[in-house]
Amino acid sequence: MRNSLRLFALIALLAVGFLGCSPASPETGQNPTPTPVVVVVTPTPLPPEAIEAADVEEQLVISVYERVSPAVVHITSRVIVLSFFFEPIPKEGTGSGFILDKEGHIVTNYHVIEGAESVEVTLADGTIAQAEVVGTDPYNDLAVIKIDVPPEKLHPVELGSSADLKVGQRAIAIGNPFGLDRTLSVGVISSLGRIIEREGERPLGEMIQTDAAINPGNSGGPLLDSRGRVIGVNTFIRGGAENIGFAIPVDTVKRVVPELIEKGRYAHPWLGFEAYRITPALAEALGLPVEKGLLIARIYRGSPAARAGLQGAKREVRVGNYIVLAGGDIVTAIDGKKIEDMEGLIVYLETKTSVGQVVELTIIRDGMEKRIKVELGKRPEGW
Repeated sequence: MRNSLRLFALIALLAVGFLGCSPASPETGQNPTPTPVVVVVTPTPLPPEAIEAADVEEQLVISVYERVSPAVVHITSRVIVLSFFFEPIPKEGTGSGFILDKEGHIVTNYHVIEGAESVEVTLADGTIAQAEVVGTDPYNDLAVIKIDVPPEKLHPVELGSSADLKVGQRAIAIGNPFGLDRTLSVGVISSLGRIIEREGERPLGEMIQTDAAINPGNSGGPLLDSRGRVIGVNTFIRGGAENIGFAIPVDTVKRVVPELIEKGRYAHPWLGFEAYRITPALAEALGLPVEKGLLIARIYRGSPAARAGLQGAKREVRVGNYIVLAGGDIVTAIDGKKIEDMEGLIVYLETKTSVGQVVELTIIRDGMEKRIKVELGKRPEGW
């Protein structure tokens, strides 16, 4: 019997040793902490082709920055404002710009230098130069300034095209957000053809939307494609939103900037009429033959519209609580593109036409569709 008990105790001890623990302490009656088991996991390495692709992507962005950042400048503008006690005091603002040519022309936003008493440019190598304002276009928020420095200090950008951009392609921004010189941010083109309404001003059309980080100080800096070509001029961000920035398309820059350099201002194309946007309710109230388009109310004397023979309103009609000028021509399209409101017409004129160009308006007069050719004029100052 005693031998059996000894054998049982030996088996129990062997079992406890095998399980990696000890029998309960007779003093505490608790089992001691079991010996931890350490498991070593070896991560699965990335395939060589994945590493190579990531490295190529990285090198591409690095290459763009190294080639283009020397063309990006830091702009400091000084304006005189009145204090609370109506005393004139200087105030500084900062922004970005990019070198256009070896003559020292620099493209930036109009709002970066608006009202400036003086404009100072800092180049990538630290050179500081005073700049003169060559030309401005407040409507398109573009300006050209010029510095006088040795040509070897100037590294012009390459202008690309915005006509064939695609949503989803890479967008690279370089600028001076919050005064941090030549900061790089990378994203994609989020949308194209955005029309941006501006309080008290005409809408900006065909804007590029990007999620590349754009902050105060980026204004006027370049938005680039994967080859380092300028595709837009960073302009502003949506208030209170993250990663929603907008850039003026480079095709607008290529159309406007040469005229700013040559003449100091850009001549905006003009038709010379005011019109109502036709809605189904207005069409029903006035018995119009279409539910979309522009109902011409007034035509300015001597304007391109007047010279082309377009007709304005002939009578006044009460529609609800409003008096509507009715009886004029209805414009439904320009150069075959359907038009539904004045904003759309203005954006088309600004982005697709120029002064002196002949456009074809599709109109409805007395229930009959007609096509009338109009030679665009220059929009009057202050209009």
